[in-house]
Amino acid sequence: MKFSIWPNSARPWEEVRDLANAVEKMGWDGLWYADHYMPNTEDGEPIGGDMLECFSVLSALAATTSRIRLGSLVTPSTVNHPALIANRAATIDRISNGRFVLGMGAGWQINEHTAFGIELFGNKDRVDRFAEAIEITSRMLTEDRVTFSGTHFNIVNAPCEPKPIQSPLPILVGTGGPRMLRLTARFAQEWNTWGPPEGAGQVMQKLREACDKEGRDINTMRKSVQALFFVTPDEASAESLKSKVPMERSIVGTTSQIVDAIAQYAELGFDEVCVPDFTLGGSAAQRLDAYGTIWSEVASHFN
Repeated sequence: MKFSIWPNSARPWEEVRDLANAVEKMGWDGLWYADHYMPNTEDGEPIGGDMLECFSVLSALAATTSRIRLGSLVTPSTVNHPALIANRAATIDRISNGRFVLGMGAGWQINEHTAFGIELFGNKDRVDRFAEAIEITSRMLTEDRVTFSGTHFNIVNAPCEPKPIQSPLPILVGTGGPRMLRLTARFAQEWNTWGPPEGAGQVMQKLREACDKEGRDINTMRKSVQALFFVTPDEASAESLKSKVPMERSIVGTTSQIVDAIAQYAELGFDEVCVPDFTLGGSAAQRLDAYGTIWSEVASHFN
C-alpha cells in the first residue's frame, strides 16, 4: 500500500513546500493538490479566500522535491483546454524527472464557474466535453501530432513537445458515475474515489463492471482512495466524534482502528491511500506532527 498527502490549497506556499520536503524524508509516496480557485460554497455563491493555483504549486514542488510523486486532484476540463493540460503535464513531468500524475475531471464546483464566467454545462454535455478532452490529452502526450474534430474541441496537427519522461504519463480520473467510469477504463492509468472502505468498495465494484465492459483488466489500473481522517486517543473519543463528522467521507478512530480500515482498503484492491490535512490540526506544526504519527503508527504496518 502506498501513502500520499493532500495539503489544503489555502495553506501558505512556504508550509506546502516544507511539508512536501518533510514527508518525502519520512518516506511518504506522493502529494496531491486540488485544482480550484476559491473555496466551495453550498449555495454556489462565489467567495474570497486564499487558494494557491494548482499547476504553479506542482511545478514549484517538482523542482524542490526529488522522490515523491506529484499530482493534480483534479483539473476540470471545463476550465482548462486539453492542449493546455497536456503541455502543462508534459512540462511538469520533465521538471520532476518523471514523477507527475495528471488528474483530470469533468468539473463540478459551481461558484468558481459562476465567478469567472466559465460554462459548467449540464451533466450530459459536461461528460461529452470531458470525453473529448481526455482523448485529446491522452493522444497529445503520446502521439507526434494530433488532429481531432469534436463538438467541444477542434485541434489540427497539434504538437506537444517535449514529450513527458514517463510513457505513458499516468492520467488519473476521480469519478463514480457510470459513463465517467467507462471513460476511465478506456483512457486512464489511475482512478480515485472518496470514502471509508464500505462506500469506496461499492464504487470499486462499479469500476470493475466498467472495466469488464471496456475489456480492461482492472489490475492494470492504480486505484487510490481518500477520506477525512480523525485520529483519536481512545475508542471512547472516537465513538463520541462519529456523530459530529460526515461519516460517509470519514475514518474516525485510534491509530489501531485506522490500521484496520487501511487493511480493508487493501483487501478491496486499493493501491494507495491519500490523507488530506483538512482534519489534522489548526497549525502547520500540528499537521506535520499528525502526518508523522500516521506514517509511524499506521503506514508502517503496510511497508
